[in-house]
Amino acid sequence: MNHHGIFGERPTGAAFRERADVILGQTLEYLYLLQHIGVIPFGAWKFTNAPIVPYAIAALHLACAISPTGSARLYSRRMEYEAEESTLPLPPGSGTNAATVYPWREALLRAIGELLDTKAPAALTTPAHEDFTSLHRAAEDMAGMLADTAAHSRHDVRNQLNALRGYGEMLAEQLPVSGGDALNASLQRLLLATRSAEDTASLDVGSGGGIAIEGEHGFILAVDDRLENRELVARYLSRCGHSVVTAASGDEALVILGQTDVDVVLLDLLMPGMDGHEVLQRIKEHPDWHATPVIVISGHQDMQGIIRCIEAGADDYLFKPFNPVLLQARIKAGIERKRWHDREEQYRQQLERNEQFIRATFGRYLSDEIVTDILERPEGLDLGGKLREVTILMSDIRGFTTLCEQLEPTEVVRVLNRYLGAMTDIILSYQGTIDEFIGDAILAVFGAPQHREDDADRAVQCALAMQAAHDELNRQNAQEGFPALHTGIALNTGQVIAGNIGSERRSKYGFVGHAMNVTARIEDVTRGGDVVIADATLRKLRGHYRVDDSREIRAQGMDGPLHIHRVLGDLS
Repeated sequence: MNHHGIFGERPTGAAFRERADVILGQTLEYLYLLQHIGVIPFGAWKFTNAPIVPYAIAALHLACAISPTGSARLYSRRMEYEAEESTLPLPPGSGTNAATVYPWREALLRAIGELLDTKAPAALTTPAHEDFTSLHRAAEDMAGMLADTAAHSRHDVRNQLNALRGYGEMLAEQLPVSGGDALNASLQRLLLATRSAEDTASLDVGSGGGIAIEGEHGFILAVDDRLENRELVARYLSRCGHSVVTAASGDEALVILGQTDVDVVLLDLLMPGMDGHEVLQRIKEHPDWHATPVIVISGHQDMQGIIRCIEAGADDYLFKPFNPVLLQARIKAGIERKRWHDREEQYRQQLERNEQFIRATFGRYLSDEIVTDILERPEGLDLGGKLREVTILMSDIRGFTTLCEQLEPTEVVRVLNRYLGAMTDIILSYQGTIDEFIGDAILAVFGAPQHREDDADRAVQCALAMQAAHDELNRQNAQEGFPALHTGIALNTGQVIAGNIGSERRSKYGFVGHAMNVTARIEDVTRGGDVVIADATLRKLRGHYRVDDSREIRAQGMDGPLHIHRVLGDLS
């Protein structure tokens, strides 16, 4: 069909628009006639799937597109027709200005009037009767708003429209099989009017067509300053199996979040005091709440506001009046996200407990740095090593063999454990790596697995602190009748291979190299209470130390002499 088929010879200018208006009027009359005799259900021509004669659809769309007043006439002519044909009472408040702001106003007021004149069937259940009462209250409030549209914002109207539609849909699902025909008829006209009232810019998916959303039940917090909205959401979600708690303000919502584990928050934006934006921000900034899904439900259709909410962390945004099935789908997705986060948090806590156990257990045999290296780098368990420059510390109790002869084995272990415990704390405090205990001897290394520029200085300072700790150890030994301990400590700096040494079945983190043997030879010539360092260590020191008794020694197995020095204290 082309334009000439409708208009004959194509008119131009004013004649063109006049002809379009005539065709539009004729088309509307034809559609209303079909509706009046029952071929088309009330209002069905508005929806795309309506069973309307194809010629009428084409003519209607073409006439509306061509005529500059097509859309306005479409609504105004419909209102006139319905006013002429309807014998239902019309609540007060109709007017041209209000109809321009809300074109669906007159049809909704007539549907409300019919509902208010319909009595509740005697067969209604108690919950259904409660919904009937709530619906009547919502209908009266809606009529009052539409009677004085200038006193109420679009957000308020949408809130009330949401309550009206929600209670209507819940009540429709509970009507008895018989005895509720009159109420059912008025309910269907009311629901059709509320759906038609939704802004064409918003998403309209109807009532859900009986779609059931199956999912895990959750604990839902609904935050809204309007009582009817809180009651509606609580009733609907409770019927779906959820546990619902409501809050009338942002402050009340934060208190509830602090006291209970909430799965999903339904949040209104426009509230007195703390508004929804601030509540959303506080939820997402709180360490315990930030993973709680937040679905914003608002009658405020502002794109910048929507973007602001999403950027602030909102998981979804629904317009009022919300579609119950769509809301349930969003809640299902939110609960699933919350459950996944909760399980992830449980796994994380379990991993932390396991890591703490590993550190506590293996920390008794390995230094903290080695344990950390293994945990962070699993390849650190592989056999082999790397060439490292380290400062090696060896200590030995002088006269330990004689001490073992004088004391019972249990007493030797007691004295030794006290000594090794104190020395271990000191070595670890200076970030040394304890390689092993050999009887009363201690082997520690500074510079592996982690190298630091002051490795040599920390090793010398550690040795001095170990010698200073003997005063307290010997005081405790004297109180228990044990002999005093005197330890010789030697230090040397050089290159070694540091890594896992042994076999696949049993290995240890250790050190191999000539520098280790040199340190052992120096330790053999130290006296009790001495800290003796090799010349290689002295050259690496950055601090200032009091040094004396510098000399050369010849050790078994060494080709040349060893230059050693005794350190008396730190002058830094």
